[in-house]
Amino acid sequence: MRRRRREANSNDTSQEWLLTYADMVTLVLTFFVLLYSFSVLDVVKFKQFITSFQGSGILDWGPVPMEQPQPESSSQQQPSEQAPSSSQSQMMQQISETNPLLEVFYTVQTFLQESGLEQMVEVRYEDRGIALDIKERVLFDSGKADLKPEARKLLDSLAGLLDKLPYQISVEGHTDNRPINTPEFPTNWELSTRRSVRVVRYFTETLGLDPKKFAATGYSEFQPVAPNDTPEKQALNRRVVIMIIARDPYGNEVLQK
Repeated sequence: MRRRRREANSNDTSQEWLLTYADMVTLVLTFFVLLYSFSVLDVVKFKQFITSFQGSGILDWGPVPMEQPQPESSSQQQPSEQAPSSSQSQMMQQISETNPLLEVFYTVQTFLQESGLEQMVEVRYEDRGIALDIKERVLFDSGKADLKPEARKLLDSLAGLLDKLPYQISVEGHTDNRPINTPEFPTNWELSTRRSVRVVRYFTETLGLDPKKFAATGYSEFQPVAPNDTPEKQALNRRVVIMIIARDPYGNEVLQK
């Protein structure tokens, strides 16, 4: 009696592997069906999708726009040509309304690129506003506060841009940690402040920009952007920063993060 029960149980368990095998086969089949469905791509729809972003600033890195299917009539082609410019203008309007300084950042960046000044001026978006970082070698000789001739040409180019911006402008001088001790500049405080004042006076007195928009500040060596442990890093710290600061009519900062 016991032997018959054992044989019956053995027959029952010997068939259980079929369930696992069937599940595995089903999963493998499903996997290959998914792979096939992924490989069959509607090329026309994909090209239309990519082309819809061309010209709107999202996929402008594409050197050649992808080919679009031919429209049925010329009347249907006109709206598609006007759509990118309309969406782009709406995008810029939304940026201007939500964060005016972000629009200023792109304006300054475009200006520097078109003017060929991006190698001399670095633009950054910071908490206080838009920073135009100019290295010492572009504006001044080492240990001096007299503008170079090429520095005047650079400031002449920037003046037209700054004059149109409805924001306060702070010109800030920075030095490295090497001490200076001359009759004209006893410390780096005098050097950094004199340089920022010289830039402000050139903008306002020589070029005629509104002096109410400008302020001059010297930070000496105490706001470095890099450690002063190598000559190359010290050169990065010797700079003049033109900071575009957004303020409301009451003088309060209105920069939106």
